[in-house]
Amino acid sequence: MFSASTYQERRKKIASSVENGFVLIMGNEESPKNYHDNVYNFRQDSNFLYCCGIDKPGLHLGIDLNSGLSTLYGAEITIDHIVWMGEQPSLRELADQAGIDQVGSPKDLVKKLRETAVDLVHFLPPYRSLNANKLKEWLQLSELQPSNELIKSVIACRSYKEEQEFVEMEKALELTREMHHYVRDHAKPGMKESELSGVVAGLAQTQGGDLAYPVILTVNGQILHNHYHGNILKSGQLILGDFGCESAMRYAADITRTWPVDDSLTSQQKAIYQIVGDAHTAAVNALAPGRAYRDIHLLSSLVIANGLTELGLMKGDPAEAVKAGAHALFFPHGLGHMIGLDVHDMEDLGEDLVGYNDEIKRSEQFGLRSLRLGRKLETGMALTVEPGIYFIPQLMDQWETEGKHKDFINYADCKAFRNFSGIRLEDNYAITEKGSRLLGPVISK
Repeated sequence: MFSASTYQERRKKIASSVENGFVLIMGNEESPKNYHDNVYNFRQDSNFLYCCGIDKPGLHLGIDLNSGLSTLYGAEITIDHIVWMGEQPSLRELADQAGIDQVGSPKDLVKKLRETAVDLVHFLPPYRSLNANKLKEWLQLSELQPSNELIKSVIACRSYKEEQEFVEMEKALELTREMHHYVRDHAKPGMKESELSGVVAGLAQTQGGDLAYPVILTVNGQILHNHYHGNILKSGQLILGDFGCESAMRYAADITRTWPVDDSLTSQQKAIYQIVGDAHTAAVNALAPGRAYRDIHLLSSLVIANGLTELGLMKGDPAEAVKAGAHALFFPHGLGHMIGLDVHDMEDLGEDLVGYNDEIKRSEQFGLRSLRLGRKLETGMALTVEPGIYFIPQLMDQWETEGKHKDFINYADCKAFRNFSGIRLEDNYAITEKGSRLLGPVISK
């Protein structure tokens, strides 16, 4: 945990943007896999962690906006807990670690909620059905209406990282480097993907953390979120690895590399890899406060369109192709997203609220609409940069059949790349006053 004063200042800042009433930040419960006592690895709610840092199930945080007092609500441990789980800190001890004023039982929380006008109870959108059902029962509501005031306040605070948060992210990136270098050094023809993904998952837990998200490690890199690990690596293939760990304090790393299964790239693979690398470099060089990330995405897209035009896979004016969205056949996702306590930071609060604003709205164009972060960059933000080029046979066939963007795409020449798969390169950056800095160590490409 950080210092108690850190959490006190965070709670004070969040509460100051909400006019009056009662703020409730719900923690998570353990979630059963297949029966009640066999549970998934516990993951605390990130907003709860941000406000008090307590990484234990069954707790909730309340802030009375009239008195300014904060309360940690939960059940005290019993001898049964101690028998099965060992000695545990008391509710008061946990509250003291986070600088929380007082403690209360679950019944105390329900009483407080029932005596507060419903429209003055401020809570965040619940993404777990258990928490949603609890809220409905406690507030005696059939439909929930999360607090826009609280959502905006939390986003305004969590969007800008403290230096101690960057330190935690860099701890995660140090271990993530080991994970990626293991795959780079050990992948070889005849191996099963799971032989590598299993080691990666194990390494993620060696420093008290875990995976920040399910491992993507595949020879089918054209499937953007491919969590199947049953393929056998073959000579001539590429292996795309998109995985990262989270630190013991749950700060995430998100790195992608693409390697040849053999020791070297084919000429075809080198050509595409170079274009992706150039798009990555162009995007990184453009990172700076005041630059809209949507514009940097489009810059990276233009580099990709230029490169594919030189290869003969695209044609016409690359700038017009990007404007029309033709390049998205090969680059159908966004350039990146915010990162922090969540790998897609604060996505539970609403992607558009986090990544866009009144000045910059999300596009409806294929490819560009998948950009999670479009707003202007500001000092203190942390984000990913992850351009890629993919050859998705089903999408290529559909577009060709429809004659889509036929003035910009040489479909006949694309057929030679049907079995190429995909290449993506991803790193994590902090926005500084003068530009940006790479978070964590350099990870070999």
